[in-house]
Amino acid sequence: MDMNIRPRRLRNGVQLRKMVRETRMDKSSLIYPMFVKEGTGIREEIPTMPGQYRYSIDQLPYALEELAKAGVGSVMFFGIPDHKDACGSGAYAEDGIVQKAFREAKKQFPDLYCIGDVCMCEYTSHGHCGILHGEYVDNDKTLEYLAKIALSQVQAGADMVAPSDMMDGRVAAIRSILDDNGYVETPIMSYAVKYASAFYGPFRDAAGSAPAFGDRKSYQMDYHNRREGVKEALLDVEEGADIIMVKPAMSYLDVIAEVKESIVLPVAAYSVSGEYAMIKAGASLGYIDEASIICETAASAYRAGVDLYLTYFAKEIAGFMDEGRIG
Repeated sequence: MDMNIRPRRLRNGVQLRKMVRETRMDKSSLIYPMFVKEGTGIREEIPTMPGQYRYSIDQLPYALEELAKAGVGSVMFFGIPDHKDACGSGAYAEDGIVQKAFREAKKQFPDLYCIGDVCMCEYTSHGHCGILHGEYVDNDKTLEYLAKIALSQVQAGADMVAPSDMMDGRVAAIRSILDDNGYVETPIMSYAVKYASAFYGPFRDAAGSAPAFGDRKSYQMDYHNRREGVKEALLDVEEGADIIMVKPAMSYLDVIAEVKESIVLPVAAYSVSGEYAMIKAGASLGYIDEASIICETAASAYRAGVDLYLTYFAKEIAGFMDEGRIG
């Protein structure tokens, strides 16, 4: 046959395929989410997320050492307090669980990059992400609390804050309080494009953050909407966000790609608990090859335009990069 163009030429051999690979990944782009709780001697496996744990502060250094050995240099902490109240006071307490985690992490691993999830749902008695007015989350009242949470985390050692609440105007409020207190160089990674998703189920079990009534659809986005995601991203860019996140990852690759084309900031995606749990469940039943699926789903997010990838498989992906299976 008379064919000058044969795409298969560039697929002939492992080394050649790697040479012409379009999507590149690096360990420095991985962020590992971790759960910390009050108490001592606790390394408690999460039933809905096998292989993931809740750690007490004294056990945290052992987990962080494993991350360091794997080459993962960034973490995001989620706190699980003993006490909850209507205004989520544990989220901004000087001796709050996540504040203690930042201090311990920075003491033991000074070079570890620590990111704080800024929200209230783990800390409120009602499980919603803000201050209630009746059964409605009061957007503007919540902003002052989110700002206090962000400031308390940075004062405790957080290198970056990441508001996940989905209140309008929260990035501007956080930027203002950080700047006013001298933290002008602390970046904000905004969960700008966060959908109301069933993929969050295992996380709510892990963090004890399920709402006591109703749902979060009045502030998290409708999963039917793509253009709204771009609008949310652009608004947070205007308010001073430094990184824009899309959450979840796997079912929202179209949104990731469109956000990437619409802004000039780095784009992050959070491969959430439900994505992790489905892979672990399918692999445990022998239906899928776990390692191959981990690699493929991660590559798909980067291919869509992700610069930073939050994933419970961070250690495994780092290992696969070392092996040359991905990256």
